[in-house]
Amino acid sequence: MILETRYDALVDTVELLYNEGNLRGALGLLATERDGLEAWTAELAHLEACLLGASGEADAALQTLQDASATGSWWDPSILTDDDDLAALQDRPEFKQLVEVSRGRVEEDPAPALVEVPVIPLAGVVVALHGAGQGASHARRDWTGVLELGYALVCVESSQRMSPKYRTWPDREKAIGDITRALGELPDELTGVPIIAAGFSAGARAALDWALTARPTQPAGALLMAPALRELPTAASGKLSPATIWIGTEDDLLEVVADAEERLTAFGCTIERVPGLGHTFPADFAGRLKGTLRTAGE
Repeated sequence: MILETRYDALVDTVELLYNEGNLRGALGLLATERDGLEAWTAELAHLEACLLGASGEADAALQTLQDASATGSWWDPSILTDDDDLAALQDRPEFKQLVEVSRGRVEEDPAPALVEVPVIPLAGVVVALHGAGQGASHARRDWTGVLELGYALVCVESSQRMSPKYRTWPDREKAIGDITRALGELPDELTGVPIIAAGFSAGARAALDWALTARPTQPAGALLMAPALRELPTAASGKLSPATIWIGTEDDLLEVVADAEERLTAFGCTIERVPGLGHTFPADFAGRLKGTLRTAGE
């Protein structure tokens, strides 16, 4: 867990420097802070290659990916061929070969959900889907506040991987399969109570799809933090309560959510804008959960 926290912090800082245009600073930080993070070799190599590509160092970017590939790293072809930072590599035969090698290594990896049960009487089950590049442990960290409200917490890990340790939710049908598997493995004590679909970012998009389409089953409500929205269903399959979306006023996804606000509210969703918040959870999220879930139960 300590290494995962180190990795997360490193990536967050590198991405901040990237967004500020400080590519040299980001590369320097990667060089000095990656020791001990060998489990994330593929992910850090891709990040470094993108920084080098954005800096105009195409040869170095290609060499970075080749070196990682030689040790067994792989990436879903889409993140190699669709990334603007790697555009200068697209026509190179060596890069095309790298893409094909990666294509042959891509694997899905179903994992059991993390399940925690409250010590107080059971009010329901919150099924939480992690964000892109995260895992079930991140969802447990972010949604643990529901346990104090009497809700069991079921953290589903996506089987879809863009690299060995980078999981996300690009395919709706596969997301439905992951949710179905997690629900099918619930202990008997968690059956017959309301289920709330929850998620962050890409996981919030998958949770919203689930809530609106009732696939694999109709949840009672939805709690969504910073959803990375794409195409929305044409209609909601049923009434949701609660149906709350939180989005930070400094989140890059705010415009996407705002553009869809009319449709989301028509589905019964309430959108709460969190002042000053970027693409993350607010510090008072436990309190926001308490207010939302308490209101839903009244």
